[in-house]
Amino acid sequence: MNKITWLMLIAACLPFVAAICAKVMGKGFDNNNPRPWLAGLDGWRGRANAAQANLFEGLPFFYAAVLFALYKQADIALLSNLMLAWIVIRIAFLASYIAGYGALRSVLWFSALGVNIAILFV
Repeated sequence: MNKITWLMLIAACLPFVAAICAKVMGKGFDNNNPRPWLAGLDGWRGRANAAQANLFEGLPFFYAAVLFALYKQADIALLSNLMLAWIVIRIAFLASYIAGYGALRSVLWFSALGVNIAILFV
């Protein structure tokens, strides 16, 4: 169960990794009023900010699926492997989003969705 806890924590941190990528060493960043600055980003920083939003949006379904699988007393080893697969895919999604590989990003997004559905039915 400890592994499940760590995987849930890692999943929760992914959007913050994207946020750091968008903000780090950015010129003119105002922490008192960050949203207008973030909205004006383009290039890889803008894509990192968009990835942040997408990563936050994906968390509720992921957590719901994991909690439902735990409620159904799913096999912990299988569940943790699927969770790890989801996290690895989402990390690859983040990297492809920042790098500007739109087609690969979409494939990874759908792959993560498929893994999430698999978690739901474990």
